[in-house]
Amino acid sequence: MTEAMFGPATGIGSLPGGDAREAAKTVTGTFEDFPFLPELPARGPGADMIGRTAGLLVELYARVEPSGWRIGDRPGRDTKRARSWLGEDLDALEEFTQGYEGPLKVQAVGPWTLAAALELRNGEAALSDPGACRDLTGSLAEGIRLHLEEVRRRVPGATLVLQLDEPSLTAVLRGHVKSASGYRTHRAVDRQLVEAGLRDVIGVHTGGPAVVHSCAPDVPFALLRRAGAAAVSFDAALLTERDDEVIGEAVEAGTRLFAGVVPGTDGPLSDPAGSVMGVRTLWRRLGLRPELLAEAVTITPSCGLAGASPDYARRALAHCVRAARSLADNPE
Repeated sequence: MTEAMFGPATGIGSLPGGDAREAAKTVTGTFEDFPFLPELPARGPGADMIGRTAGLLVELYARVEPSGWRIGDRPGRDTKRARSWLGEDLDALEEFTQGYEGPLKVQAVGPWTLAAALELRNGEAALSDPGACRDLTGSLAEGIRLHLEEVRRRVPGATLVLQLDEPSLTAVLRGHVKSASGYRTHRAVDRQLVEAGLRDVIGVHTGGPAVVHSCAPDVPFALLRRAGAAAVSFDAALLTERDDEVIGEAVEAGTRLFAGVVPGTDGPLSDPAGSVMGVRTLWRRLGLRPELLAEAVTITPSCGLAGASPDYARRALAHCVRAARSLADNPE
């Protein structure tokens, strides 16, 4: 994948605070080569990652219950609020991307994390019902298609990058998603079904590449690559040497790595060169040419920044840009 399709650094999605214009201004000012549509979950239900994506669904609706988001019969105030906040975010993004040409990232929760989080009427996760999973995947795919169409209309010069957030994917594959009672877990979903569901959603994005993000351990790189992901986003601190083989195969096949190297919560930031030291070490272990680093890696925070202070979030995003520059200037 070429640099033009992505960019040297970007954010994951969520930011602290509730001011859409301030968030869009920060993102577009920091990532001049690869901005993204910010998410501001501090505003409340409907601005969180599950509620925001539930608001995109077509002919399926969700409402907030004490236990979480539950599929309902008709659009209620929670759906309307989610759509209203998304519209506000899009207005702000449009304002600060006038004349922009280049990659622009848009995030949504992927089908399997959504199925693990959304409840059916009986209170169990949609994941427990294969038919519900199929319906949810189809609804999500169409909703994302329409969403991308809207973003493309607002920022016509951009090449859209679709990011699917799948933090629960490993748990879905291993049968670790808990039931409503908490006393048992839902059975593991067949890997071929998981792959097919992801492929169906990724397939609606025909105007640019897709990236799948997971900040959980043991990201299934090979499965994501087969499903059509052009890039995989991960928390670099969770990698172990047993991941080397699948990562090496992914890079050699042209998959871009979104390496999360900047902590997502407040704390001291190392110098930019220190932040990417682990990426350079990985590269040496894989036996890959150092000059390929900048072409194959995008630097990001380790996860979303919703839990960080506003000041730290701004510094963390700027640090990603400096770390990416360090990686390009000194690949060795």
